[in-house]
Amino acid sequence: MQAFDPELLRTFLAFAESGSLANAASYVGRTPSAVTVQMQRLETMIGEPLLAPSGRGRILTPAGEELVVHARRILDVNRDAWLSLKGASADGRLSLGCTQDFADSNLPELLRHFGRTHPRVRLDLRVGRSRELTAAYDQGAIEVLIVMREAAASDEMAVLREPMVWLSASDDPAVFDGELPLAVLDPPCGFRSAATVALEEAGRPFRIAATSPSLSGLRAAVRSGIAVTVRTARFLGEGVTLAPKALALPALPNAEFSLRLKPKPGKAASSLALLLADGLSGRGERT
Repeated sequence: MQAFDPELLRTFLAFAESGSLANAASYVGRTPSAVTVQMQRLETMIGEPLLAPSGRGRILTPAGEELVVHARRILDVNRDAWLSLKGASADGRLSLGCTQDFADSNLPELLRHFGRTHPRVRLDLRVGRSRELTAAYDQGAIEVLIVMREAAASDEMAVLREPMVWLSASDDPAVFDGELPLAVLDPPCGFRSAATVALEEAGRPFRIAATSPSLSGLRAAVRSGIAVTVRTARFLGEGVTLAPKALALPALPNAEFSLRLKPKPGKAASSLALLLADGLSGRGERT
């Protein structure tokens, strides 16, 4: 019996969660050809096809869908074992700062793993906007940081790249005539800049229809149907869906989030940073 290589399983889950080999390659920091080779290795090991052609892309076969369940379980056990050995004697306090994009998606699951394996560590969690969190990190108030990336930093543990997408109300997605109404966060905001630049370059008229200092306000504006916005797929949820193709909206770049760890960190901070780099949807590209 062969043992599963965790790296192969991480790449496989990146495909399962992103829907394409190209996206999986971007998420795990490999070339598309290298990802294809990894999938072939898994198929050879299992003796069953995991991916099947579908139009111009690939979809999971029944065997592939079954492997998704096992892969997640294997990686969870592997992660828990590693964390338990690291965290058995760890104590003290640990500060984590992150944007709401992650706090509202799969960060709670990862913190559950960390808390279970580091029961004596007190976690101080600060959720906010990138500029304020970065300032707190620079002042020493935060040890592990996840924010939208502005530039490369010497203390980066990973760069998390995710496609930006256009989003609108799911109940009654509108097809707007004339100027496209946008809902955006107050500046500075990388998503706001990406949306306006893409529309300007495409020659598409638009207007700022709603602004908010918080993601909860932005979500309310989008759910109301008065405007569209730009975020990542993490913003999908109740009342928010991908904007209809009928809007013919321009392509967007990837969003880049920086995972940073303060110099000379403690064992608990290092363990948490490694857990987040490894576990954030399998999309962390180690730098």
